[in-house]
Amino acid sequence: MSARLQGKTAIITGAASGIGEAMARLFAQHGCNLVLGDIQTEAGEALAGELGECAQFLHCDVTQAHHVVALVARATSWRGRLDVLINNAGIVGAVGPVESVSVADWKRTIDVLLNSVFYGMKYGAEVMKRQRSGSIISTASVAGVQGGLGPTAYTAAKHGVIGLTRAMAAELSPFGVRVNALAPYSTVTPLVAKVYFDNYTDLDATESLLAANSPLRGRPGRAEDVAQAALWLASDEAGYTSGMVLTTDAGFTAGARPELPKFAVRDAALVESQGGARAASVTNPTT
Repeated sequence: MSARLQGKTAIITGAASGIGEAMARLFAQHGCNLVLGDIQTEAGEALAGELGECAQFLHCDVTQAHHVVALVARATSWRGRLDVLINNAGIVGAVGPVESVSVADWKRTIDVLLNSVFYGMKYGAEVMKRQRSGSIISTASVAGVQGGLGPTAYTAAKHGVIGLTRAMAAELSPFGVRVNALAPYSTVTPLVAKVYFDNYTDLDATESLLAANSPLRGRPGRAEDVAQAALWLASDEAGYTSGMVLTTDAGFTAGARPELPKFAVRDAALVESQGGARAASVTNPTT
């Protein structure tokens, strides 16, 4: 296996579990130096210890700007540069009908999911602009691509992440800094297990549920799928890609579902109504 991030230094927030943990493990395999941030101190320290000399952990509450500043300072003091910054920390946040969402819960959700991304971009950009290079990647969601796929505050925040991504891609491009976002569908992670089963540890049931509803023939989305997408965006292989929202959703936002679309299924009545036209399926109902 080639080391696609050999010698690079990356920060990953929300790194102690789920998608962030998968990113950390994969990046370490590809030769990356890692500064891992999370509020889950015990799990984060254990992960850094397992990864070895290539990783350091720092307790980080991403709603606190000075915590994000500390992550950037740790990376630059340790390795002298910052090549990749991944804004990944997240929560589900405020749920329920909009009239029942408290102002405090709304603000907390926006703080974790959107303001934290601004902090990462702001302080990461300071270093990367001086370097004239860097890759900023933020974890958005399919709920940031279209409505109806998540709670109100979550959806608003993830749309904001995508807006920030596009704005910063334009602002930072003259400095050689690339800015992209990931938009995953539901994946087998503790956060999704909590949503569906109110149990962070029930990953087996989560995998079964996601497999049953996957557009890709029973294949569930996994944290590793998102990590692989992040690896590409972080690497020099994506050196001409910026301002992109890369979905890891099995085609869900393109309309893919576990069942065939109605227009792709043979319909004898429809064929007969069209004068017995020879067709195994109707593949383009607009012509």
